[in-house]
Amino acid sequence: MSFKDFKLFDTHLHIIDNKFPLIPNNGYLPDAFTCEDYLDRMKEYNLVGGSIVSGSFQAFDQTYLVNALKILGPSFVGVTQLPASVSDEELLELNSVGVRAVRFNLKRGGSEEVKYLDSVARRVHELAGWHVELYVDSRELTSLYDTLAALPSVSVDHLGLSKEGFSTLLKLVERGVYVKATGFGRVDFDVRTALQNLYAANPDALMFGTDLPSTRAQRPYEDSDFALVIEALDSEKAIKVLYENAVNFYHPAMSG
Repeated sequence: MSFKDFKLFDTHLHIIDNKFPLIPNNGYLPDAFTCEDYLDRMKEYNLVGGSIVSGSFQAFDQTYLVNALKILGPSFVGVTQLPASVSDEELLELNSVGVRAVRFNLKRGGSEEVKYLDSVARRVHELAGWHVELYVDSRELTSLYDTLAALPSVSVDHLGLSKEGFSTLLKLVERGVYVKATGFGRVDFDVRTALQNLYAANPDALMFGTDLPSTRAQRPYEDSDFALVIEALDSEKAIKVLYENAVNFYHPAMSG
């Protein structure tokens, strides 16, 4: 099997450029990982696009993201962090340069508070068709279940991180919540089984991402993570997870 045999829309990558503001998160500042670094790391893949995700250490800075979108081009989109007070004008301006989602980082902070999740999610979806993304431990999903199940468009990062609460994540997936098959080195369960269970719950909801450069992960991304998706699901299902589901969610203009 060659990685080139499978198109990849990478749903979760971070660009870290020291030319732009970086804010220590719990004393942590990441090493640089530029657009050029990312493209070099992915040169063996059939990479057709991806989603640049703002990290806790980037807080509400948009300058790095606008620059990265310009460099990586129109097949890439942005997932940013915004205060609830953001203006409609700024939202639409960000939309015009390729931003497509707002992230709530419940695990690390750096984003808006979760009490604004419902109002922000509905506002950005109504105004620009955006979704919200959550970096959240599945153990917290029970208290968020009713809110998330009622929102128009949601995704959850890193397979939910924890075995405890995974059953709640499965129920949300059945209700149409998307899940990123990312951060395999961050979770406390068997990834192969989780992929199979999530796909069975909703074949349209699972999307793969590299999580490069895997900041603070116990085990950074490895090429074997990509291979595991194909082995766990078979080629036909893997095509949905590696490409089709992600494009339908992030970049419908690329589908078909």
